[in-house]
Amino acid sequence: MFLNLVSSGWKANAPNTRGIYSNPNIIMALDDVVKTTITGPRIEEAMYRTLRWIDRCIAAHKRPHDQNLFGIVQGGLDPVLRDICVRGLVDRNLPGYAIGGLAGGEDKDSFWRVVAQCTATLPEDKPRYVMGVGYPLDIVVCSALGADMYDCVYPTRTARFGTALVPEGVLKLKHRAMAEDTRPIDPTCACMVCKNYTRAYIHSLVTKDAMGSQLLSFHNLYYMMQLSKNLHSSIVQGKFPEFVCNFLQKMFPKGDIPEWVCNAMEVAEIDISSCCAPFRYIQATKVQSNLNEDEIQAV
Repeated sequence: MFLNLVSSGWKANAPNTRGIYSNPNIIMALDDVVKTTITGPRIEEAMYRTLRWIDRCIAAHKRPHDQNLFGIVQGGLDPVLRDICVRGLVDRNLPGYAIGGLAGGEDKDSFWRVVAQCTATLPEDKPRYVMGVGYPLDIVVCSALGADMYDCVYPTRTARFGTALVPEGVLKLKHRAMAEDTRPIDPTCACMVCKNYTRAYIHSLVTKDAMGSQLLSFHNLYYMMQLSKNLHSSIVQGKFPEFVCNFLQKMFPKGDIPEWVCNAMEVAEIDISSCCAPFRYIQATKVQSNLNEDEIQAV
């Protein structure tokens, strides 16, 4: 599933659309993917191979007028390799760019820093697509850092395990506590599932019937589409910082926002002090200040 959040002039592939594979309007160049948790010369090898392959894809591309060929930035967690790959792809003037090789087990602090580095250099007037990212929190953070598009099986995969996406995070319907809960999954949700079924009923299904997973998949996809719609609207209306604070307040009502999120928002220049525990926010700001000093000294 593609979520196209910002670039209103670009259409995204929709699930269950006839001809989706035979006539896509976005096509991805072949890349050499290695896990971000490994180190050594294999990462550099994969990055340069990805650049060679994009040239072959461009040469073989027969329908540039109606199919947008995206290149994929590789380079693992190495900022130098990532920069080489970004510059190489930008030089080829592609219709859009993807940030690949993430969400593969790396720590969140490394994750957001790679995204921030790539989006800062990739053209602002072309789609920037973070591949394999589907957690709502990751999408909000990456959007703050300048990303536009995402794809992931997370909403349906987590539904198969009996988990629903809600503004507070996740709701595990297999838990025994759900057995007698007559509320909908999310009282604020307008999807068909929340309007017609209780948590208790879905609990009785997810423990023994595939229909439970199907209902949760429907709800989770609806949740993601609403998140995307609201995120996009907030950007268009110039209210994105307020959207971010709202989102974080619901997910972290105690203000215990992860430090990596605080650090990322500092770089994105979004003030989240109103929804972040004071000590945690001060610590994140201090970390970012130290990082900037180190960068200055390195230069």
